[in-house]
Amino acid sequence: MPGKVYLVGAGCGASDLITLRGQRVLAAADVVVYDALMDPDLLQMARPDAEKIPAGKRSGHHSMPQAEINALLVDLARQGKTVCRLKGGDPFVFGRGGEEAESLYAAGIPCEEIPGITSAVAIPAAAGIPVTHRGQSRSFHVVTAHTAATPDGLPENLEKLADLDGTLVFLMGLKNLPQIAARLLKAGKPADTPAAVCGVRTVRGTLADIADRAAAVPPPAVILIGGSAGMDLELGTGLLRGVTVGLTGTPDFRARARMAFAAQGAQVVDVQRSVVTPCCTPERFSQALQTMPGWIAFTSPNGVNLFFSLAAQARIDLRRFARTRFAAVGPRTAETLAERGILADLVPQKHDTRSLGAALAAACRGSDVLLASAQECSPAPRLALEGAGIACRSLPLYRTETLPPEKITVDYLVFGSAGGVNAYFQAGGRAPTRAAACIGQVTAAAAEPFVPVLTAQDTRIESVVESVLNDWTEKGEEH
Repeated sequence: MPGKVYLVGAGCGASDLITLRGQRVLAAADVVVYDALMDPDLLQMARPDAEKIPAGKRSGHHSMPQAEINALLVDLARQGKTVCRLKGGDPFVFGRGGEEAESLYAAGIPCEEIPGITSAVAIPAAAGIPVTHRGQSRSFHVVTAHTAATPDGLPENLEKLADLDGTLVFLMGLKNLPQIAARLLKAGKPADTPAAVCGVRTVRGTLADIADRAAAVPPPAVILIGGSAGMDLELGTGLLRGVTVGLTGTPDFRARARMAFAAQGAQVVDVQRSVVTPCCTPERFSQALQTMPGWIAFTSPNGVNLFFSLAAQARIDLRRFARTRFAAVGPRTAETLAERGILADLVPQKHDTRSLGAALAAACRGSDVLLASAQECSPAPRLALEGAGIACRSLPLYRTETLPPEKITVDYLVFGSAGGVNAYFQAGGRAPTRAAACIGQVTAAAAEPFVPVLTAQDTRIESVVESVLNDWTEKGEEH
């Protein structure tokens, strides 16, 4: 029996814009064939053992021809596999999902399309622009800004679009904006027609000057002309209105930071992503717990979640931990542990691995400790325990891979670890125009050689936001 292929819309922007149905399919699939124009954090939702195949296309960089993608989907399904074809935005809105569906149907492969939030609506909305608005625009028209169907690569019947009263939404082909604007003006579109380009940042203007104003905006971006393109519904919301905050770190850390900063009106972008990959098998986990430790210490929320996931996979009865005590490096890790029904017995006053090691060395006399952490975790806890003569075992649960930084300049950069700081600047990441907001003194010390530093009072995301709010409101634009 053949498998089945799901054409899943990944949505546009942050990973949590995917639909619940799309997320369920992604989490259950044997194979994920994914595009480039989507949030890489989505791959963290897939099964750890799922095969992940990049097939995305980005402007100027085509990793796999469409015919080859079609053939790949057919071949995988014929092997009896459930395939999640993960596509940015909506598969049927300039996503070539229709072509893939036709190939699958022709081969007799079951196929289902799961809609996603298209960039034609989501990107303008994030900039405060509704594509329709009473009194401004009663329709919107989605057009590709680049096509192979015409000699010059411009949209077909471009001049006829000048007569439309609604909002024109052009996807892809940002480099064609000067020619598109010129042709619409020549066809009679008024020069003062509102226009905007929405991408990493939003640029507003008129049809006459938008090409010049947006010349420095990098692709991908959405072009809007007419109707409601001049609106800004975010005006005046939040103390960080007009501030751009760049995030680094793991998906969980960036998701929490994104919500907290966006609630204050900031524009939030991911400038460097860290991918968490499990590295411990249920068999290895079970072996490590054949002898139960007196203490188990966690150095991150990721470690807590993976620990209990492995315990379930290894079918370990949680009553075995009845005599074990638990330590957490900070409040967030302790909260994650509490969500599992266990209250931390120890949380150091300073929330870093060095302080965790010192606190354990003082509390664990006559016992032994299992350190459940990342593969690249600081040796500070182990060295402190060994120095105090306390038996210590390490259980690496995951490794963190840091992807190359985006070439984006932001007002503030947020760092959650010293390793994240070093990875960012060693890879040539751009310095923020104002400061780096850091969790903990160790992280701040790592950032000080590169940029001015703001140090959060504790490990909570709210404290990081507070440090940025204080800097912005006290020093203002003249900083």
